[in-house]
Amino acid sequence: MNHFDSEAAAAHAEGLAAAWTGEGGPGGAIILLDRNGPTHAACGGFADLNTREPIVPDTAFRWASITKQVLAALTLRARLPLDDTLGTHLPELPETVGAVTIGRALDMTSGLPDAMEAAWQCHVPPTAAMSRSMLFQLVARLPGLNYPQGAEISYTNTGYRLMQHVLEKRLGGPVGEAWREAYFAPLGMAATHFPDDWTDPVPGLARGYWKDAAGAWREGRYGPHFSGSGGLAGSANDLARWCAALLAGEGPLAGVLDQLSAPRRLTDGRSTGYGLGLGRSPLGPDILFGHGGSLPGFKNHVLVSRDLDAGVVVLTNREETDSLGLALAVMAAGRGFTQAPPVPPDTLRPGLYADAEGGPYWVEVAADTVTFLGATERLYAGEDRWAVSRSPYMWIRLRQEGEAIAGEINHARRRFAPIAPDARCDPAWSGRWRNETVGSSFVVDASGATLTTGAGPLRSVLPLTPLGAGRALFRRSDGPWAQRPCVQFDGDRARVVTNRCRVLDFRRV
Repeated sequence: MNHFDSEAAAAHAEGLAAAWTGEGGPGGAIILLDRNGPTHAACGGFADLNTREPIVPDTAFRWASITKQVLAALTLRARLPLDDTLGTHLPELPETVGAVTIGRALDMTSGLPDAMEAAWQCHVPPTAAMSRSMLFQLVARLPGLNYPQGAEISYTNTGYRLMQHVLEKRLGGPVGEAWREAYFAPLGMAATHFPDDWTDPVPGLARGYWKDAAGAWREGRYGPHFSGSGGLAGSANDLARWCAALLAGEGPLAGVLDQLSAPRRLTDGRSTGYGLGLGRSPLGPDILFGHGGSLPGFKNHVLVSRDLDAGVVVLTNREETDSLGLALAVMAAGRGFTQAPPVPPDTLRPGLYADAEGGPYWVEVAADTVTFLGATERLYAGEDRWAVSRSPYMWIRLRQEGEAIAGEINHARRRFAPIAPDARCDPAWSGRWRNETVGSSFVVDASGATLTTGAGPLRSVLPLTPLGAGRALFRRSDGPWAQRPCVQFDGDRARVVTNRCRVLDFRRV
């Protein structure tokens, strides 16, 4: 077993927590653990900026997508075959969605469009209330997959949303009750709850915050039903107990870490960095397993290593947190070395690039990040001047090739060319565009320079940024979250594309 200096890791965690306290704003809880449970807690900042209540190890946070590993564990416990199709259990799904296997639904290679992203493309913002049945019906109307299942990896909550429906049919009752009986009660996780939505009370819950353009803290809001893709809420101590039980591999979680973290493969045989609700994050010679989570005002991550008999829980109630970076830094301190160096500034030339073959794909390079179809990821220095990510579900390997940027994003080969200086909006794009299946529309003005969406107080006139070859970007935001769809115009058809939803076509009315 490799050596892990828990005192050095704890000292680093205490420094992070002290910075939150010194700032006088929201903060977080960092818990170190081994197979026997929590070993050290470092907390800083306020759980509530109104009451100035400090964050403590038992403060509750929204775990968000850390929930996914708990749902995947229940799927294994229910003995649902991973090669079963979703349609076998949910025959009301459309053929293409129903043909996705349970394994693909859980390992992010399903190609399933993300329901929330699809709703936003229909001009329904993330703060709008959407019930479980509304979101299921939206998924049932989607015309297809983002790509053939198993061809690449792309983060989506839809597979986990659908698996909650599958599990409840299989188990004959709510997932929350099954979790409590199978895991939470035996593991002493009494402070863990499964609310349906943002308004359900959770005892001791911290408020989540984000900073507006003026630098003021604002409280986050979220409208949709949570589901088994990201609904759990609880304390850092409870989450540490879950992670410790994974490491120990005993009791209700016997053998589960091995099953959740086992490599998954694309149809061409290549291994991905994502298993079933757990991803692989390299740290020097070590491979750590974990997952992040994000909801407006909450950023979280957990990492565990059986070889080190150690792990870390990072739960925060502040939007700008790089939770994966913090978790890796704490684990790196315990190993006595630093994280991978950030990408050198001259590795990739900053700017906006579009798919060299005319597809609706694009990237924007900044100092140490790249944004692909609206999803931003931090970059690190790889070998031979490659710029690489550390995220298992936003796997990136890019480098400069002359004027172009080429490599792989989420295991799909990509090549991007800089936007031509003479790229212009096209008056041929003008008109009203509508998707009858989802009942959504937008209008492009006579010059082709703006796109208008929504109605009443939600009506927005958004500038279009031309990418050439009939493509243009626009940007909209809702609280701390932003969406940057690409619209690809082709005669009387226009497709709207973001990283998590690439299937909605609009026709000129």
